Amino acid sequence: MANILVVDDEKEICLFLRHLLSDKGHIVTICTSRQEFDQTKNDGTFDLAFLDVRLPDGNGLEILKDLKSIQPFCKVVVMTGYSTVKTAVEAIKLGAYDFIEKPFDDIGDIEQLTERLLTDGAVPSQDHVHDLAARIGCFIGQQEEMNQLFSLAYKFAQKNVTVLIEGETGTGKEVLAHFIHEASLRADYPFIGVNCGAISEHLLESELFGHTKGSFTGAAKDRKGFFELADKGTLFLDEIGEASLTTQVKLLRVLETGEFMKVGGETVLRSKSRVVAASHVDLHNAVSKGSFREDLLYRLDVVKLTIPPLRKRVQDIPLFIEDYLRRHGFKLMFTEETLELLMSYNWPGNIRELVNVIKRAVALAEGETSIITPEHLPQKITQHAPGVLETAAAISPAVPKSTGFDSFLDQWQQEIRDMWKSEDITELQLVLDSIKKLETETIQAFIDKSLRKTVGNRKKAVEGLGITMRKLRYYLNEKK
Repeated sequence: MANILVVDDEKEICLFLRHLLSDKGHIVTICTSRQEFDQTKNDGTFDLAFLDVRLPDGNGLEILKDLKSIQPFCKVVVMTGYSTVKTAVEAIKLGAYDFIEKPFDDIGDIEQLTERLLTDGAVPSQDHVHDLAARIGCFIGQQEEMNQLFSLAYKFAQKNVTVLIEGETGTGKEVLAHFIHEASLRADYPFIGVNCGAISEHLLESELFGHTKGSFTGAAKDRKGFFELADKGTLFLDEIGEASLTTQVKLLRVLETGEFMKVGGETVLRSKSRVVAASHVDLHNAVSKGSFREDLLYRLDVVKLTIPPLRKRVQDIPLFIEDYLRRHGFKLMFTEETLELLMSYNWPGNIRELVNVIKRAVALAEGETSIITPEHLPQKITQHAPGVLETAAAISPAVPKSTGFDSFLDQWQQEIRDMWKSEDITELQLVLDSIKKLETETIQAFIDKSLRKTVGNRKKAVEGLGITMRKLRYYLNEKK
């Protein structure tokens, strides 16, 4: 049994929710105005609240702030019509857990949502969001704005609403769209992406809606379009701002009615797919310039998610590099100086540019060294940060705080000690394998240390180690 608050000026909805929730054994308190809420808010503790965002004598968002300040542990669900879904987005940013649209389509959804929110551990944690992102190779990082962005995307993923993603080129708009698809109830259906700016106007219409045999030169047979192929899945329209005005008209019809016709066709088809659109340009500015339809923007801009550029989250660059190297199986390390240079660069190409820089560095280092130094970076990065190398070297002369070798030694010693103290007879081969592993790891650790000390200069490294260059290559390539 839980205490549930309902705030809505429509008495029919209040009576409906009271009847529905009371039958489940819950105590329901009804408020039909802001005034009634003010008189009731301090009367008791509420476990859950259903809150309308529009009241005749108050703003639902202000009530939400008030309620969360008084009872921060009360879970809030906002109730909204289609025209106020954008308000629901703001409500979730202010602490609401979810929203439901009026009129209610399925009573069972309300019952399931109520029980889910009242069950301990039912609310997805930030770890759950990160786990899903990691599973599909999507990096979030530790920056607060990115974590809020993905939490918001996760909450709206399971709603049947159109999502508009804005962000500079290379910020990862398609990656976020894929995350939304995987977090949605459509995850078992297709995810199809199309770049509206990379296809000519005539071909784009055919790609989106399909065509019939003979509808144009080269149309040798009927062909399904992306709206039809996406079925009940997600259709990602990248660079939607590049679509022609003619195509925009047809996209508007699909979003409004779910209906479309193939090029050259006469039969009306229905689309069950969900649209996620993206643009690197400000579509509101495009509307003012006449290159984008205002009515289409209204249909697309139901839930808008904006991805921050990489230059605003450079502190996550070392974590991104570590994640990228791990996922691709590269046993490499970037020196502190190299990371300093990467973090001081402006990154006009964002994550896409960073990935290309990492790939370039890996290719240059492959077969030569396991340490990525500034020598492996393109000139455009090193020339934009003069003095970074000298400053970083003065603070920390190229030797990392921890190589992990100390922990390996502790573990190895414990394993050998366990073998020695065991009452059973230990196979000698196990001992020899352990000693061999110690030799390999020790040699590699001292080589890595020398390369860090010389900032990747192999000639100086071999002089200090007292070995030949050929021997160094052997240890780097064969002994790994």
